[in-house]
Amino acid sequence: MRSKDLRSIPLAPALVPVQDDPVLVDEQRARIDAIIDDYGKRPGSTMLILNQVQAEMGHLSKPMQNYIAEKLNVPLKDVYGVVTFYSFFTMKPRGKHVVRVCMGTACHVRGAAKILDRFTEKLEIKAGETTPDRQITLETVNCLGACALGPVVVADNAYSGQMDIAKTDRLLKNLGHAAEKK
Repeated sequence: MRSKDLRSIPLAPALVPVQDDPVLVDEQRARIDAIIDDYGKRPGSTMLILNQVQAEMGHLSKPMQNYIAEKLNVPLKDVYGVVTFYSFFTMKPRGKHVVRVCMGTACHVRGAAKILDRFTEKLEIKAGETTPDRQITLETVNCLGACALGPVVVADNAYSGQMDIAKTDRLLKNLGHAAEKK
């Protein structure tokens, strides 16, 4: 089967854009096109394009990856492979604020699990999820390299060390989340 024949095959459900996907919004699709035009369709530009699109759109949905692959005239598997290999790419929208809780050994023995539990309780989400209002994304990491300060939380690239429940609630309040919610 030739590649032009493959265009007649319906898209897999995961590749069909959902209602709020940037590929469906004319202005955002035009911005993706402009990014592709800026970097050109030369070999090796895929990662730069993906990085810039994510910086502007907040994530790289599967429909966006498919759109980019078509525009670059490369197989979707090549784009998807880059997105899934590098941990800084995300396929789900992140919140306005990203909170990372260190779960490394030093932080763990100093109570990181309690800090993570407090975040999950107050935000009503699990690690790896984003609040429904897309304000906060909660993530865990294996180590933040600040072991002497454990337990450590990084919110919007700002480190907070020696975290406890009160500091966790203050951090949530500073991020605009009502810690008194529960």
